Amino acid sequence: MHTDTLNLLKHNHDFSVINKKGERRTKLVLALTFLTMILEITAGALFGSMALLADGWHMGTHVAAFMIAIIAYRYSRVHAHDHTFAFSAAKVGVLGGYTSSVALGVVALIMLIESGQRIANPHTIHFNEAIAVAGFGLFINLICALLLQDRHHHDHTHGHSHHHDHNLKAAYLHVLADALTSVLAIIALVLGKYYGWNWLDPIMGIVGALIIAQWSYSLMRETSPVLLDESIALKDKLAIKEKIESDADNRVSDLHIWRVGPGHFAIIISLVSHNPKEPEYYKELLKEFCGGGVNKLSHITIEVNRCTGDFCIE
Repeated sequence: MHTDTLNLLKHNHDFSVINKKGERRTKLVLALTFLTMILEITAGALFGSMALLADGWHMGTHVAAFMIAIIAYRYSRVHAHDHTFAFSAAKVGVLGGYTSSVALGVVALIMLIESGQRIANPHTIHFNEAIAVAGFGLFINLICALLLQDRHHHDHTHGHSHHHDHNLKAAYLHVLADALTSVLAIIALVLGKYYGWNWLDPIMGIVGALIIAQWSYSLMRETSPVLLDESIALKDKLAIKEKIESDADNRVSDLHIWRVGPGHFAIIISLVSHNPKEPEYYKELLKEFCGGGVNKLSHITIEVNRCTGDFCIE
């Protein structure tokens, strides 16, 4: 009976970032990292090399992070239209990114503690073997970084840009963290071998830990607002309110704006007017806030009240 009207009024609740290319490449990076981890741990156990063992277990933390990313990708894709969630499973990928940022922070803390211990109790360094390990690790990480590099293409299936893919960014940062560790280690080891600057090895470890900690904090700041339903910037919120109230004698009595996915906001507006119009009229007023861009209104709900008696706002 009201089929056409209902279809016009229905909203799209799918704000998931479906990045199939990113998912495939993360799986490939997981396989490369896992094989390298097994190789280094096995070789370290056979040849008694602490350098190999340490690097192998360090790569194990990144394997765990890549598995989190893949699980989040799959869950978001499988549950894209699951009505269990109010606004799709969009935040699962963000949760994966946040979890990986915590893992990055743990890696930084372990590096900091280990570097401090080595300053207090210097270890004998087998330079040739350690340089070879760091060089091999750097080679693998450069390949992985190229595979995960985000070039901001669009997934035309859902029309979302990959630069909102916190899952992919988290995996990429784990690879960069490993590559940075290898570069700093190579610099310290080469200078230690030829100039006897053995103290530089733990110092480079501290430098690397601080940089990785900064990456971790940055990713946390990007993902946590989405998970905590942070509102839109105050200037944008005021601009939306002003847009409604600049038309006729409208007054906004209640306004809620919150994140429902990367770059997507939902809004509920309750307004009062002497001459109320249909909700679609007010949605049209907000059209400029619904276009492209990082922060856009993707789901609008409007409650319109006639200004009479106790409801009247002057």
